[in-house]
This record gives sequence, C-alpha cells and structure tokens, in this order.
Amino acid sequence: MQRALATGFYNPAAMASHRIAARAPRGRAADTDVRMDAQTVATVLEDAAHYPGGHAAGLARPATEADVAALIAGAARVLPIGAQSSLTGGATPMGDLVLDLQRFDRIVSIRADEVVVEPGVPIGVLQAALAREDRFYPPAPTFDGACAGGVVATNAAGAATFKYGTTRDWVRRLTVVLATGDVLDLTRGETTAHPDGWFEVVTARGTVRVPVPAYRMPNVPKCSAGYFAAPGMDLVDLFIGSEGTLGVVTAVTFAVVAPAPQVAMVWIPLPSEGAATELTAMLRNAAREAWGHGAARGVDVAAIEHLDGRSLEIVREDGAARRHQVAVPDTARAALLVQVELPADAAPTPEAAYHEIGNALADDAPDSPIVRLCRLLAGAGVLDRAEIALPGDRRQAHLTAVREAVPEGVNRRVGEAKRRQRTAIEKTAADMIVPFARFDESLALFHRAFDSRGLDYAIWGHISDGNVHPNVIPATMEDVVRGRQAILECGREIVSLGGCPLAEHGVGRNPVKQALLRQLYGTEGISEMRAVKAALDPEGRLAPGVLFPAAGT
Repeated sequence: MQRALATGFYNPAAMASHRIAARAPRGRAADTDVRMDAQTVATVLEDAAHYPGGHAAGLARPATEADVAALIAGAARVLPIGAQSSLTGGATPMGDLVLDLQRFDRIVSIRADEVVVEPGVPIGVLQAALAREDRFYPPAPTFDGACAGGVVATNAAGAATFKYGTTRDWVRRLTVVLATGDVLDLTRGETTAHPDGWFEVVTARGTVRVPVPAYRMPNVPKCSAGYFAAPGMDLVDLFIGSEGTLGVVTAVTFAVVAPAPQVAMVWIPLPSEGAATELTAMLRNAAREAWGHGAARGVDVAAIEHLDGRSLEIVREDGAARRHQVAVPDTARAALLVQVELPADAAPTPEAAYHEIGNALADDAPDSPIVRLCRLLAGAGVLDRAEIALPGDRRQAHLTAVREAVPEGVNRRVGEAKRRQRTAIEKTAADMIVPFARFDESLALFHRAFDSRGLDYAIWGHISDGNVHPNVIPATMEDVVRGRQAILECGREIVSLGGCPLAEHGVGRNPVKQALLRQLYGTEGISEMRAVKAALDPEGRLAPGVLFPAAGT
C-alpha cells in the first residue's frame, strides 16, 4: 500500500519547528480588476450542488500571489474557486468577491516522484501530462475536471483510497496566501505542532499563535470534516481540507507513482448486498496479501465500487446497460466494479492475457496475477457472470460509463421532479464512511432510515473503504424534508459505529452537512475550529459561512 509516500516525506536539510515565518507575496499586483457586470458575475453564482441564492460582489481572475493578496486586502468577503465542482455549496458565493483561480493553470515541473502544479490545473489535465512521463497521481476524484486547489481544499478522495489514501497522503508542499496578505511556504516535516497544541506564524503584523483543536478525529480512511487535528500534526495538514477558509493555495507539490499502473476492471453483478460485502472482504484480503508479497501472491486490488439494487434499476430503466452492453440481470440486487492493478509483465499481449483468463481454472495453468484473480472469482462462484476488461481494453470505458450513469440518472430524476412540482426540490444525499467491519451495519441503518419514511433512494460508492453515498430520489418537497431527517438520523448512528458522516465531499454551506459536523465534534469542537479561523483570518474574510455559519450569524 503506497499511501505513505507523501506523509513520510521530510526535507532532510530541515529540522521540525513549531514556528514558521511568512513572506511577502511575489509578483506584481497587475490583475486586480473586479468585474461587476451581471452577465460576467452570473457565470459563477452556482456550483455543482446547485446551492440556491448565489450572489457575488464581483469576479476577479488573479494571476500572481500579489494579485491574490491585493484582492483579499480590498474585500470584506472573498471566495476562492476553481472548477466549482463542489457538491456542498462550498463554491457558491453569498455576497463574496469571487477569486477565480483558473489562470493559475501551470504544471510547473514533473520530477521523478513528484509534480508541482498551480491550483487551477484540472486533475484530468494533470493525469494526461503525467501519463506522457509514465507517471500517475493516484487519489484523484471521480470527476477529473476538479482542480488541484479544490482537491486540496476538500481533502478529496476517490475510488482508489483503499490502496492509495486521500489527497492528504500525497501533498508534500503548499504555498498559501493568508487573509493578512502574507504567504506561507509549507514543506511537510518542517513545521509541526508544539506538544502543548499550537503553531506560531510570524507575519508582517506580528506573531500569531494558532491553536490545534483537541477533538479526536474518526479512525477511518476518509474524512473531509473541517479542520484536521492531531497531536504533533504538520502545519501542511491544517490547510488540507479547510475548504478555503484559512488561506488561498497558489501552488501544490504532489507525490506521484512511477511507472503508471496497468489497471484491469472487473464487473460483477450479484444476487444480494450480503454477497457483495462478502466478495469485497475476500478481495480486500487478497489485496493485502499482494501488498505484503508483491506480484508473487494475492490480487492487487486498488478499488471496489458498489451499486445497490435501485442503482441497477436506474441503469436498466435509462438504457445505460443496453447502450454499453453491460450485463445487468433483472435478478441482480447489487454489483461491484473492481480495479485490479497488474505488473507491467503480467502478459506480453492482450491476446495472451485473455488466453490466461480462459485457461485460469486448468490444473496446469501457471501462476500469475490474472490466474489468481480468476480463481478467486471462481471460488466465490461468480466467475461465470463476471466481465473482465484488461488494460487498454475499450470495454473499460463502457463499464465506467454504467457506474457514472447512476448519479446522472438520480440527478435527472431530481430535476424532473423539480420541474413537475414547480417547487424547490433539490438533491438530498449523504457521504458517509465506517470501518469496513461495520459496513453491513451501515447499510442496514440506511435502509431503516429511508424505508421507514417511505422514500425512494439509491446507494452507491466506494465499498472497499466502507464509504457510500445514499441518495434520496424525491418526488415532493416532503420527501426532501424526510430525506434530510433520515440523513441526520444516520449521521448520529455512523458516528456511534466509529465512522465519519462527512467522508470525501466536504461540508461547504450545506446546512445538513454543517449539522453533521456538529454531530461529529459537538459544539465545543466547532468552537475550536472557530478559534483556528480567528487566529489566521481575524476579520473573517475568507469563505465566510463555509464549514460553519459566519461569526455573528
């Protein structure tokens, strides 16, 4: 498992300190014009969450650190944005000056094991550039239009968290413009919290003591729930997942892997959710065996995606299964989409690899990762219904498209209900994670909460992490209200199972997610977050109302 690549990175020339000195911003403040015309401003009033009521004081497109610092200094409220792909309203302005960072779009350098990028670089563009150098950035979110700054802001994660961890595990350095206009150059391992729980930041206005919250974070692979906190933590980690409320990121250094992995995909329809969980447990165990013994043992599983019975109904109803010629039997009540990494020499040609699959169960079949995968599936009784698409096979795009057809289908149904009812019906969804050993319990509580309220819903997500996304499919505003109640009820139970009710999408402005944050850390925990915010942003300029209500509201 490679998630320790970045968190294990230290600058050997530096000794850790609890104190860091900021510097003045670089560049000339030349691009600080603020566009205020309605037509231009209208382009940034809504993010992917379609959070209602967006309005802005203006739109600026800075190109240098000095631009960013000057724009922050001249505004009472500032909201940095990139692709506006937030699913929580965190990139919807509420009277803010919007800082569109997409002009920060350079891939500065690609080295042996790291890449330096500006925050406006889309992840898809980054992956394409890395691929040309036979490198890969593993913890990419599903949406490859998300920008580098946004994934840092939310500690974004994706399907392969099971093997590779989240964004936090891959950030080596950050450059951050603070609300004061000062700039921090942060390198992992150089600035860590004092044993008494604080950092000191030396700015042009004096020294600021930043407290480390005392709350205990849930012990799960994903957590995008406010400010990171841990004894002896790295200052880099305070800004990762802070959703733009503590500073504006202008440069990121990510660790990368080389060579880029070869990925096979396996589609497996199953008769029940219990069968999906049981097979996932087998695949997780095989993955750990592979990680411990290399290509000689196990199956190198990087990710396992889960679709429930309602999700499969949606891809059948909408024709996605038929269009992409993916088997979704009427008897299937769940399906898994598995990503398996293969060594470069797994098979010399695609023809040879598919021949291995066809002969995997023969007594004289030579051992290989592909043979072990087929035998695992055969032992589970699912090989005959599984579809395996090897690296480079165009069928992989069809399998991925069927998975993506589920959220697309839910969103379309929500939009149709909104138009039909002519009301403020909106998407009502959760993003929750538990330790995998409690996964079946989490599914059961979702079913109880939604079924008891007579709701239509679908559940899909990253079962290899224990992280899924229950989505209500509302027909009326009453369904939306009941769905929110169900999500809050589930949040309390998820915390009691040792999980996190805010796994990978962040908190943003969404009132249900802000309530889940309070459930997780309590009122005292929110007060501790406010103390961090007050230390670094005493005037409350940066993303006010994101994570928790702005001071005085």
